[in-house]
Amino acid sequence: MYAFELVRPATVAEAVAALAEDGAQALGGGQTLIPTLKARLAMPEKLVSLGGIAELRGVTVEGDEVRIGGGTPHATVAHEVAKAYPALASLAERIGDPHVRNRGTIGGSLANNDPSACYPAAALASGATIVTNKREIAADDYFQGMFATALDEGEIITEVIFPIPQAAHYEKIRQPASRFPLVAVFVAKFADGVRVAVTGAAENGVFRWTEAEEALSADFSPSAVEGLSADSDGMIGDMHGTPEYRAHLIGVMTRRAVAAAG
Repeated sequence: MYAFELVRPATVAEAVAALAEDGAQALGGGQTLIPTLKARLAMPEKLVSLGGIAELRGVTVEGDEVRIGGGTPHATVAHEVAKAYPALASLAERIGDPHVRNRGTIGGSLANNDPSACYPAAALASGATIVTNKREIAADDYFQGMFATALDEGEIITEVIFPIPQAAHYEKIRQPASRFPLVAVFVAKFADGVRVAVTGAAENGVFRWTEAEEALSADFSPSAVEGLSADSDGMIGDMHGTPEYRAHLIGVMTRRAVAAAG
């Protein structure tokens, strides 16, 4: 590690002010940023820790919505939303290992937007709203490619609002070493249609599989997507699987998710 200044603000306003200074970077749970610093892939002069900001933590269920503070750890999400949104709880309780689940935060995951992260699939499939210190951003407008989001410099995710679907499930094949999904699919059925989000498969990160959404909105059953195939163009190809393999798994995971949700 190298020398840097660590700032521990107590409020969002203090954090925003600290992040406005040159060379400052936000630190959530640190499960992505700390390894990045160790590898010298990033070298900010100042880290602004969000861990001590109480207003960023917590889960509330209001009507047909779940509201989760941006600084809420995965383990808390898994416990607190188990009754209201079981599919989201199942996703959260399978992220990483106990250390990651107790330190990593939902806001940190969404801000980083790793192409193999789990939460982006939940947010996109749920039609979630990402709330920041400045504005509200629809999930469809938020994710903009690998590690890219609609967040401005110094903008902080304060809350994520998840509409609760009629039925949903998150299905993934976990890469054993990293515990990130090799391919994962989140399916959510709402009164006005079905949303299907895929993570771990594409070079540009999470995306909606619109062809499957149309088929499932007409018939919410595994057989509705039996003959569909995701395009392998733009899929990740590495030692764990070819683009064609990942494209095939998208269909498999979607059918399994629908079967489990239904």
